[in-house]
Formats: sequence, C-alpha cells, structure tokens
Amino acid sequence: MPSTTETATAAATKRGRPGYDQQSVLLIAVDVFNRHGYDATSMGILAENLGISKSAIYHHVPSKGDLLKLALDHALGGLEAILQAPQARTGAADSRLEFVLRQTVAVLVERLPFVTLLLRLRGNTEIERDALERRRAFDHEVAELISAARDEGSLRQDIDPRTVTRLLFGTINSIVEWYKPGGSLSPGKLADDVITIAFDGLHAPRQPLT
Repeated sequence: MPSTTETATAAATKRGRPGYDQQSVLLIAVDVFNRHGYDATSMGILAENLGISKSAIYHHVPSKGDLLKLALDHALGGLEAILQAPQARTGAADSRLEFVLRQTVAVLVERLPFVTLLLRLRGNTEIERDALERRRAFDHEVAELISAARDEGSLRQDIDPRTVTRLLFGTINSIVEWYKPGGSLSPGKLADDVITIAFDGLHAPRQPLT
C-alpha cells in the first residue's frame, strides 16, 4: 500500500511539477519533519524532497512554521472534535471515557503522520508551545473523565487517577511507533484491543464452574 508521501508525489508528477497543491506539500513536509526532525529540516531539504524550488514552496505557504501549524492543527483538530461529540459529553463517565479512548485511537490511525509529529514536539517555538498547551488541555479533560468514572465506582479505587491517565496515554501514544496502516491489524480491531486492555486487563475471562 503506497504511503501518503508516495501518493502525493505521484499525484504531483502526474499533474506535472510544480503541480502540487497545499495539501500535497503538507503531506510530504510532515513526512520530512518526522524523518529529520522539524528543527533540522530546512526549506532547502523540503524543496529537495518535493522536487521543486524553495520559491515554489512559498507559493503555497509563507514559511516552514506555517506548514508546522497546519499539520498540528490537523492533528489537534481531530482530537478536540472528539470531546465535542455528544457521546463524550452525556451519559455515564465510563461510557464517555470508552468513547473518547476509542475515537482517539481512530484519529491517531487516520492522521498518523500528523499525530506522530505532534507527539514528537520539543516546544522550541511558539507554534509548538501553543500546540503542546492544546494537547495538555485535551489530556486534562480525559483525566477528569477518568476521575469521574472512578468516583462513580466503575473504575477501581486503588490506583491514582494520574497514574491511570499516564498509562493510558502512554499505551495509546506508543501506537505511532509501531502501527502499520494497511497491515493485518485493522484500526477497529486495534481500538477494540486497546479498550479491552484498558478496562479488562490481561487476565483471561474466568470459565464458569460446572
């Protein structure tokens, strides 16, 4: 299955260089940022990967920072939209938490390169710091859901909610390092597995006594 970079490059080649649109430039830029690191990526490196001149890139975006902001807005916009859905705002806290975690996995898989970039931020620029603040706000709302579910009695009481939050996000965020879209593990099965581990753990279901 071709990568997003290969797809964007093929589309541009078919139209004839410099036949990129902003979205295809963004897709390749995100791939380059993830491979080289944002700080280490110059406009010259981007131009080389795109096969166009630096001046052609400026036709689509004013700066490298604007590409970063577009990419981070795409990642964060998907996550923030989850918390605005009715399923995340009404009902029992554990049901809302399950919905949010399942949808977080879905957004991560759907926008994998963008979320990967978000998770690797170092906070060296104002754009990065703003994105990290938005990410912390998202994490905080999920932590409040975990606390609410614990208070309702649907989550165990003997583990600190902050520990639960860190472990859940550690598990979900690690997906960007190993998940391969198009492989044998579908996004739906991946989300099912994450939810099962999060809520039921690794113990095999007890067999009823006969």
